[in-house]
Amino acid sequence: MLTGALSNASSSAFWGEVVSVENGLLEIEGLNDVAKIGDRLQFVDALSSSGEVVAMRETSLFVLPDASMAGMSPGDRAYLRADDEFRPSEKWLGKVINAAGEATDGAVTPRGERVMALNAGEKPIANRRGLGARVNTGLAPFDTFLPLCKGQRIGLFAGSGVGKTTLVGDLAKEIEADIVIVALIGERSREIGEFVDRILSSKGRDRSIMFVSTCDEPAPMKRRCALMAIATAEYFRDKGLHVLVLFDSITRFADAHREIALTAGETPSLRAYPPSTFRAIAALAERTGPGAGASGDITAIFSVLVAGSDMDEPIADTVRSILDGHVVMDRAIAERGRFPAINIRRSVSRSLPYAASDEENAMLTRARRLIAAYDDAATMIQTGLYAAGSDPEIDEAIELWPALDQFVSERSRNCAESFEKLDAALSKPDR
Repeated sequence: MLTGALSNASSSAFWGEVVSVENGLLEIEGLNDVAKIGDRLQFVDALSSSGEVVAMRETSLFVLPDASMAGMSPGDRAYLRADDEFRPSEKWLGKVINAAGEATDGAVTPRGERVMALNAGEKPIANRRGLGARVNTGLAPFDTFLPLCKGQRIGLFAGSGVGKTTLVGDLAKEIEADIVIVALIGERSREIGEFVDRILSSKGRDRSIMFVSTCDEPAPMKRRCALMAIATAEYFRDKGLHVLVLFDSITRFADAHREIALTAGETPSLRAYPPSTFRAIAALAERTGPGAGASGDITAIFSVLVAGSDMDEPIADTVRSILDGHVVMDRAIAERGRFPAINIRRSVSRSLPYAASDEENAMLTRARRLIAAYDDAATMIQTGLYAAGSDPEIDEAIELWPALDQFVSERSRNCAESFEKLDAALSKPDR
């Protein structure tokens, strides 16, 4: 029973012993002098599972296992893994990598020469550049109302079933970037296969590395997979490349961190999220953004699952406050068949007004004003209570609304073409 696990441990491995199994944790003695928080242990039992050190006492440490604890008992042996260095590689392009650092197609996963820390320290603020030039996204609303600049970080806020994953796939295929890192955290296995084969397609896959952790995997694996994706983005950024990170979703990363922290004994606070969750989210986001010196930039889009469209729930509120913009997807818009179901009025890019010219900003201001006028009067318009001629701005909004609404679904080759289409939408329709 021990042969397979023992064959993976070198003769110089550091060994410990399980002394208790309770509350979802394994207590280990014998490794306190060599182990630290975040290290991984390999257990020698029938399952030959592994786990992460999440808490320590003076003479023992506590490990959250990566799999079920069924079959484990006090007296089982564990050793400190010495092969846990994370080494990204250019040869990972086009591959789907799981939380164990293995390609999901079973092929041998090559390792690079450079070791990347999964929990990297923050870069000095003074060394970072500001946001770079506006990038083409291939989608008209992002090229106009919601511009995305190099090094910008935005949140994609959506409930389930409103087209979020499809939008992420479109952005992966169209946004100008050298490398695309896709992190699918806590997704259903069926959705992962559909995303890779149908939504992303070969056009996006050839320049992408996908990190996946399914919804049934333990919290340590989900969190580790997320950190692997960010560390890989940092690896390519340090080579001077422009990296696009598509992170779906930061909510499931927060849920995984909450489970780990609560199991380790941290005190719950707002909606059972312990205080460390919000710092973990901020630390993850701060690892993306503009680079420094000769390094490249990491442009990042983090999706946020918003239960009941509550933009003030803890995770949504935290993410919105630390990013450079938020894009709100509306279920009511999706239900009437307009995709992407972006609510322009509730969405903001903090790269404006600097990312657009004076003429473009004037066009955007007018368009937003008309969209707001129509929204405010929508109930009266739809019930027939609004009398034409009562308000010139509402009259104009009613006239231009179909073209403006259709514009949000438009695709384009570049930002200039998107503004041409917006200008056409703002023109009076021919009689």
